Amino acid sequence: MKQAGSSVGGHARRRPGEAVEVRSLSLPERFLKRGLDVVVSAATLILLSPLLALIALLVRLTGPGPVFYRWRVVGEGGRPFVGYKFRSMCEDADALKAALAAKNEMTGPVFKMTDDPRITAFGRYLRLCSLDELPQLWSVLKGDMSLVGPRPPLQSEYARFAPWHKAKLLVRPGITCLWQVSGRSDIRDFDDWVRMDLEYASRRSFLMDLKILARTLPAVLRGRGAQ
Repeated sequence: MKQAGSSVGGHARRRPGEAVEVRSLSLPERFLKRGLDVVVSAATLILLSPLLALIALLVRLTGPGPVFYRWRVVGEGGRPFVGYKFRSMCEDADALKAALAAKNEMTGPVFKMTDDPRITAFGRYLRLCSLDELPQLWSVLKGDMSLVGPRPPLQSEYARFAPWHKAKLLVRPGITCLWQVSGRSDIRDFDDWVRMDLEYASRRSFLMDLKILARTLPAVLRGRGAQ
């Protein structure tokens, strides 16, 4: 399948207006991918339920605000949905974001700041270990996300995407993908991030998903899970 909006192919520089080739998964691959999503997300949510309850309690006790952050993002085909993360920032984090815009370390529509003052002390630990991401398994179980796929953008970020950026959402978004196991903490150019997502879309397979999942845990353990 081809879609106008970008180019694809390895790590080559892509120009707006080139075609995006998205590899269509075979029927067995689609079955295996969805089966893996359901089994892993359901089993993890059940097995880690005591840890999830403990984290929820600690989030509540270490600062005012809700336990969960309502993550308003955009999924496959530009469809908006609401996911959830454990809240790792102060209660009014969204309102304070505009005042920090000049300190953004990422080019493009995405905000990234290494020492973001909005992050709580406990939230910093959650992010370092990627524990704040665990509630996203509910979105995987529901089918809004997959274990592996491009990270879904915030709805506010998506509104600022160039047309070729939107091509990354020709596939279902996921919790982990190529850019997260390829030094995501070091990536500062949003275009490079999108190029990696498009590379995944052009080469994706069930085997590739397994390889990315196998590389995700070491990346998290090295502390590269912080966002």
